[in-house]
Formats: sequence, C-alpha cells, structure tokens
Amino acid sequence: MSDLADQRGMETAVYQPAEDSKLLADVAVESVDGSDRVLDVGTGSGYVAGRIASATAASVVASDVNPHACRQARDNAREETIPLDVVRGDCTRPFDAETFDAVTFNPPYLPRDEAAERDDWMERALTGGETGREVIESFLDDVARVLTSDGVVFLLVSTLTDIEAVAGYAADRSLAAETAREESFPFERLAVLRITEEH
Repeated sequence: MSDLADQRGMETAVYQPAEDSKLLADVAVESVDGSDRVLDVGTGSGYVAGRIASATAASVVASDVNPHACRQARDNAREETIPLDVVRGDCTRPFDAETFDAVTFNPPYLPRDEAAERDDWMERALTGGETGREVIESFLDDVARVLTSDGVVFLLVSTLTDIEAVAGYAADRSLAAETAREESFPFERLAVLRITEEH
C-alpha cells in the first residue's frame, strides 16, 4: 500500500477536526496556562492537543483508544514540530492520580442509530451508546481521580446528548459543571462544560 493510500485509509478511521473540535480548542487555549499539564482525551487527529501545546506552551499528553488516531496525532505533531506525548488508552484510566491541571474531551456523543450503525473505528469515534452519554458517563466516573486539587475539565457536549443530563450526572459525582461557551448549529447546540470538583 502506498503512503498516500495508507494516509487516506487512516483518515477514514480517525475523527477529523470540525466545529466541535474548534470550539473546544478555543476555550481550552484561553483557559490553559503555560505551566499546566494537560490531557486531551479522545484526541483523534490531535487537533485540540496540538492547538493547546502550540498556543500555550503547556505540557500536553494526547490519548485515544484508536491506534490509527494515535498514529495520526503523532504524525501531525511531528510534521508541525509540536511537542506532544501520545498514549493509547481508554479515557483517563491509564494515568496516575492527581497528574493533570486540565483535561479536555470531545467525546463520541451521538445517540446510536441502528439503521446507520457500522462496526468500525469511526463509529466508535461518533456514537456514545443509546443515549449518546455512555462514554461521557464512563469518563466522568474517573476523571476527578487524575485532576490536581484545582484541576479543571473542558467537556464538549451537544443538545443531542442532553446537556442538562450530563451536568446532572457530573453533579451526582461531586463535580460542578457550568457552560464556558456555546454555539448553535442547524441541528444542535454545542457547549463546552467547565467542570471542577466540588470542595
């Protein structure tokens, strides 16, 4: 297989930057300090992680369960000479406690559509189970463990997923969620939730 064909195959298996990626990156770049250690969960192509690393000089780790995404994120960072550590893993589970000052996540949030369902990496990047919240809830179950005492989470959510239900699930885990920014599109409203531990 040629390098070009291999690249095309990898791109069809990896979520590429879109409006949701840009919104999350914009909020994170404005909020992260250069001295912070940041984890970008579900990094996909590495767009959000790369924006944070290049714009803030923060130390950034990118993670994804998809091996094609990890490879593309590494390749993109190398091409743009962005210092970025890439780890293959499921959400925050591979990481030690109290490691990160900020965690970003653009999760799979579309509710399952059985008529359009495929069994591939792109399906896993887009679909968050029956409600669209299964991956988000799994993430919220563990994310506080990896945060420093004043750490913050920036989580991209959609009205398709029920933003209020996500905030309520976070509250049940002693996490306070507020909307940092939102944008409306023809079929959904996207919001970045700023989530912190309740003290």
